[in-house]
Amino acid sequence: MSRLDESRPFIPVRIAVLTVSDTRTFDDDKSGATLADRIRDAGHTLVVREIAPDDIGAIRGVVSGWIAHPEIDVVITTGGTGFTGRDVTPEALEPLFEKRMDGFSILFHRMSYELIGTSTIQSRATAGVAGATFIFCLPGSPGACRDAWDGILKWQLDYRFRPCNFVEIMPRLDEHLKRGTPSVTA
Repeated sequence: MSRLDESRPFIPVRIAVLTVSDTRTFDDDKSGATLADRIRDAGHTLVVREIAPDDIGAIRGVVSGWIAHPEIDVVITTGGTGFTGRDVTPEALEPLFEKRMDGFSILFHRMSYELIGTSTIQSRATAGVAGATFIFCLPGSPGACRDAWDGILKWQLDYRFRPCNFVEIMPRLDEHLKRGTPSVTA
């Protein structure tokens, strides 16, 4: 059974939040605010919070910069994961993933189904790793952000969570970058 091991220290994670929307401002961005509040309440560091339009280049540009930033461990986006013509967050970010995290989407949908039933099918929530940075793409509703944080991210971003968590593997995410590309000999 999963649990917190209180004998282990809490290790704050440095997180960036991006709201993807053509219409939101910081004054009415409830989803970004929900994530920011939960990140701080959990004891993590909110490094930066921004809003980008529903545009592949704009989304990819912000997140690419954050992937390269040595002070950001995790990127969480909210918005742009639906099926309308303007929903392009997966298209913008999945090409950056070095490794996909299919289990995140599966678990998110399983949890979401318990709360909103078959409406969960309208989300293309996704996640992956790029440049030793975890990236989570959440739907744009405050409820979906709350559910993803409270049900998954809060636990996986806590070093004390057992039997395993993302924090304990963070130092090894860039092993392939340190080794370089293996040579192929004939």
